[in-house]
Amino acid sequence: QVQLVESGGGLVQPGGSLRLSCVASGFVFRFYAMGWYRRAPGAQRELVARISNGGSTYYVESVKGRFSISRDNVKKTVDLQMNTLKPEDTAVYYCNGVLGANDYWGQGTQVTVSS
Repeated sequence: QVQLVESGGGLVQPGGSLRLSCVASGFVFRFYAMGWYRRAPGAQRELVARISNGGSTYYVESVKGRFSISRDNVKKTVDLQMNTLKPEDTAVYYCNGVLGANDYWGQGTQVTVSS
């Protein structure tokens, strides 16, 4: 069975940092593009960062220079390092894996940025 399990969310002050981790199982991880999405209160889900099977990365403009996505194909993990966090980063963050018609999702982890 396919599983993506996120961890690392929590409450942090503006300007702080968090590192989200996602552990994958049940599929051939190294072939998949992996990403982090988020859904903020009252907003649609958006793609935050993506890393291809070859290591190419994409970031939504609002997080460029602050967030960094990485993957480890041995551990079958994808991480999102989030620095200089802002209140508008508050959201549930979801791990995602895509290959062709396959589109897998984790359960989400809450990130709250507040004073």
